[in-house]
Amino acid sequence: MATVTSAAVAIPSFTGLKASSTTSKVCGSVKVAATPVPRLNVKASLKDFGVAVAAAAASAVLASNAMAIEVLLGTDDGALAFLPSRFSVSPGEKIVFKNNTGFPHNVVFAEDEVPSGVDVTKISMSDEDLLNAPGETFAITLFEKGSYSFYCSPHQGAGMVGEVTVN
Repeated sequence: MATVTSAAVAIPSFTGLKASSTTSKVCGSVKVAATPVPRLNVKASLKDFGVAVAAAAASAVLASNAMAIEVLLGTDDGALAFLPSRFSVSPGEKIVFKNNTGFPHNVVFAEDEVPSGVDVTKISMSDEDLLNAPGETFAITLFEKGSYSFYCSPHQGAGMVGEVTVN
C-alpha cells in the first residue's frame, strides 16, 4: 500500500496562474502528474451585451406584472379598517387581502360601484365566507380599468370600506 506524505503533495502557486506539467515520483510506484489549468476566454460583443440587457429588462417588466399588493383587514391597533383603504393597481396586478386583526372579515365589492360589465360575484367573497384567523387571505386580480368600491360586510356600518383604482 502506498502512503502519501506531505512532501509528495504539490500545491500549485497562484501567483502566475500557470501550471507546469511535471511528474513526481512518490514511494517508487505512484506517479502524480500536474496538468495545466484550463483558461477561460470570455468574448462578448456589444451585440451580445445588448441582448442580455434587453432580456433583463423584459424579465423586469414580466415580474412587475406578477407583483401583488397586500391590503390588511384590520389595523395593528385593532381599528376596523382596510390598510390601505385607497390604492391603485395596474390591470392584471394581484391584490391580496390579508386578515390582520378584529376578525371575522370579508371583502365584498359594491355592485353599482365597479366598472360597467364587471360581475361582482366573481371578485367578491360571499357574506357567509369569512376570514376568521390572522394571516388568512383572499386574492383577486382585476383587469377592467376604473374605480372599484369594496367593504367588509360585518363591519361596513363601522366604516370598514375601501376603494381600488385600476389604471
